[in-house]
Amino acid sequence: MERRIRKFKTADDLSLELAENFKEQVKVKSGMKENIYISLSGGSTPKLLFMILASPPFAQKINWEHVHLFWGDERCVPPEDDESNYGMTKNLLLDKIKIPPENIHRIKGEANPEEEAARYSEEIKSTVLIEEGLPRFDYIFLGMGEDGHTASLFPGKELHSVSQNICGVAEKTVSVNNGEMIQKRISLTKDVICNGEKIFFLVTGNTKAQTLSEIIKEAANSNNYPAAGIHNIYGFSDWWIDEAAASLL
Repeated sequence: MERRIRKFKTADDLSLELAENFKEQVKVKSGMKENIYISLSGGSTPKLLFMILASPPFAQKINWEHVHLFWGDERCVPPEDDESNYGMTKNLLLDKIKIPPENIHRIKGEANPEEEAARYSEEIKSTVLIEEGLPRFDYIFLGMGEDGHTASLFPGKELHSVSQNICGVAEKTVSVNNGEMIQKRISLTKDVICNGEKIFFLVTGNTKAQTLSEIIKEAANSNNYPAAGIHNIYGFSDWWIDEAAASLL
């Protein structure tokens, strides 16, 4: 249950190396006629990864028929909303690759949050390999907010309406023109995330430097920063960071 830290000069360098890693893992799985199950994240860093995967030679060389895409969390908004993680992925990646529609397992952000958490939990359970009583994704991609949140696991807050210990509903206070509002999200649980075979944190930019420093130096716990509590129960979690994010290490 340790962290492996790999530093890159830029976010572009990080994303290109991760795309190569991903391509090789899909090649291995598809060569054995097996599917690979991925949990994607939102945020700015995955955008670079998605754009690389959508471009030559990755888009053509990856056997997308063996790739099943899920999401680690989603805002409760329609897919065409600018804040939709699925919508961002669709625009940058899905519309540009030949992936079977049935391999795309989106969270329906426009649905009732509590009902959707239960439905998505069942979809994950019926599709992804179950190990230790929980789904085991081959890859879980995670980002980290400046407040140390990951997926929609926020400091000092618990998921509610949790279904089968797979998905739950999160609430976050966000600023709007006339003040504040509660935004609901659907998220994988910490237990499912920690059950992934490969867990990749992608952390870039100097605004993340202070939080990252505290997590890596073990100066923070999961109550302060939920990202600090994510550990791969099978071995290592990989933290891929750029020089800007690593500036205080």
